[in-house]
This record gives sequence, C-alpha cells and structure tokens, in this order.
Amino acid sequence: MMSYQYPNNRVIEGSPKKYIGLFFSFSVFTESVDKLHSITIRVRYVVYSKYMEGRGIRMSIYNFSGVTPSGKEVPFTEYEGKVLLIANTASKCGLTPQYGDLQKLYEQYRDQGLVVLGFPCNQFAGQEPGTSEEAEEFCQINYGVTFPVFAKVDVNGPDASPLFNYLKEQQPGTGDSSDISWNFTKFLIDRSGNVVARVEPKESPETMIAQIESLL
Repeated sequence: MMSYQYPNNRVIEGSPKKYIGLFFSFSVFTESVDKLHSITIRVRYVVYSKYMEGRGIRMSIYNFSGVTPSGKEVPFTEYEGKVLLIANTASKCGLTPQYGDLQKLYEQYRDQGLVVLGFPCNQFAGQEPGTSEEAEEFCQINYGVTFPVFAKVDVNGPDASPLFNYLKEQQPGTGDSSDISWNFTKFLIDRSGNVVARVEPKESPETMIAQIESLL
C-alpha cells in the first residue's frame, strides 16, 4: 500500500480508487525528455491537488518537486526548515548578471539556512533557447553558480510548472495579472514553507537581504 506525505508531516496510507494514479509516472511519445518530465509532474500535481482539496488539506511548497537537468526528481521535502529563494532564470537576458547576485546571496547565507533554486525558462523572448544541461553549464561557467539549477520550465500559460502556478497564487504581485512578467522574478519562502515575498525582475536580489536576514 502506498503512503502519501502531507503538510505538517502527516502521512495517510492508501488512497481512493479514483486517485489510484496519484504518484504514477507514465511515458508518452514526446520530442524531449524535458517535455516528458513537465507532463508527468503537471498530471501528478492536478490529481494530487484534487485529492488534497477533497480531504480539506491545504497545499504546501513541500508538496512540490523539481527535476534536475539530468532527470532526477528532487522532492521539496528536502528543503523543509530552510529559507528558499526561487527564481526563473535565463542565459541570454539583460538581467542574466543576477545569476551572480543570487550566487553571492547563496554563499553569504547558505550556512545559516538559505537555499537558492533556479529554474531556466525560455518563455521571454526566447532567451533560454538551449537544453537544460546547457543552461546549467552556462551559469556554472560564467557566474560560478553552485546552487541547484533545475530543468527548464514554463512559468505562464497552459504548460506552466505547477510550482510556479502555486507561487503566483500565493504571491500574485501588484499588477492586473499574477503572471510572471519576465526572467528573474524571485519568490522568498520562510522556514515554515510560507511564500512571503515576490520580487520583480528589475529589482536586484540584493534588495532582499534585509528580509532574508529576518527569516534566518
């Protein structure tokens, strides 16, 4: 029998037959591994969220996961108790130097519990056109990035990552739409998993220092 972990470390054994595919990963014909991972995670999220809603349990950041460029799935339960800074990134953007700013924050505060997570995205003027592996290699070589960089995702539209849909729901921003406006939109999550801030692309990561320090 399967078991599922919910917020507050609550584990429920089994599931109704209608949700038997909750954590079932499937294969379909697709042009890229990245697309397959994206489809799998989105389907699992939809079924999972409906199951949670049906039981009256609130979704949490720890119900999500990311896929590394090599295809390994990383559950966000690994980051419980950490302060998270999550950003959609790109390699060919005028804001790409923010990779260096994010790395500085990571180096300065990681021993105190900060984790930076990067998610390359090609939705804004095609500024991340390569593979996920190329995006990861670029930021490591050019900006010395050592924080986790995941596989490419969409952050808006019908194929949007469930993680970014959740982040937008929690912090919709001040505009008419909650959509991500450009590369390097940044979300800050406290040690309890609450999405406490959204920082827009043109704002430097350094503007987040005071808030990061208050959460550590």
